Formats: sequence, C-alpha cells, structure tokens
Amino acid sequence: MESLDLLAMREIYNRQRVMLCFNGPISRSLIEEIGNALRNYLQAEQAKPSAAMDVFAVYIEMTQNIRHYATQKGFSDQDASATVAISRDDEGRYVVSAGNLVTEQDGRELVDFVARLSTLDKAQLKIAYKEQLRKPREDGASSGAGLGLLDIARKSSSPMRTSLQEQKDGRFFFSLSAVI
Repeated sequence: MESLDLLAMREIYNRQRVMLCFNGPISRSLIEEIGNALRNYLQAEQAKPSAAMDVFAVYIEMTQNIRHYATQKGFSDQDASATVAISRDDEGRYVVSAGNLVTEQDGRELVDFVARLSTLDKAQLKIAYKEQLRKPREDGASSGAGLGLLDIARKSSSPMRTSLQEQKDGRFFFSLSAVI
C-alpha cells in the first residue's frame, strides 16, 4: 500500500488556501456535521455575517445536490462520494467547490446550464430565479439542480466554473466552483 504523504497534502492545502476539505461518501448527517465545522471555522475567522451565510448556503446546496443525485441514480456508497473544498482566493474571497460522479449526459447538461447562467447579470439571474420558482412541478418529479444552481449563481461574485472529466468506467467527474 502506498504511504500517504500528509506533509505534501498539507503544503498543497496551505498553498491553495484550503480551509476545509472532504472526500468520500456523503450522507445527510455528514453534510450537517461538516456544515457545523464550516460555520465554526467562519465564525472563528470572523467572516462577515453575509459572506458566512452565503458560503454556508452554497456549501449546503452543492452537497445536497450531490446527495440527491446519487440517491436518484441509485449509486453505491462508493459511487455516491463527493469531494468538497472550501478555500480562499488571492483576493481573500471564499471559493466553495464540490464534485461528484455523473453520467455523461447529465454532466454535459450541467456544464451547459452553468455556462448559460454565466452570461446573465445579477438582475437577469434574479428574474430567472423567480421564473423557476413559479414553474409548476409534477407530483413526484425531481426538481433537479436548476433552482439551486440559480441561487448559487446569485450568491457568487463571479461566474461559476465547471469541469467535466471522463473516468475509466465511462462516467464523468463533474466539478463546480463558486466564488463568494
């Protein structure tokens, strides 16, 4: 078994200003526990209350989207894993990032949707959010990540970034980052 180089990981995390990182199967209770740790970290860092609320809300939205997607697809615990990191950028803004395995079609649709959102200004995002809220939903239908992604885009100080990387098993790893 390959030895884990914690010092190298620490140096990478410090260089990239990672404050909190998680990788593995994600459950509802784990989302809550990591959220509590994040809230405590932001409080200790004396983050502005509005920024702290937005970082927390974006973290919750991203991780719940991942959990709901994995459940909807019937993924095993291993495949329902998430990689989540909260960091700071060079300007001191918070960067909330999350990624998970998706099907190719779902991944491409997410990338396209986020790309469309990136063309909208704050006023247009607000209008799109309100329109999405008013849309009728079919009974039992999954609402998808549309409303949540619109909310994340509204809280972001710059357009969200995505990536989609093919894996050996034919699925894709979708990553989403939002700057708060």
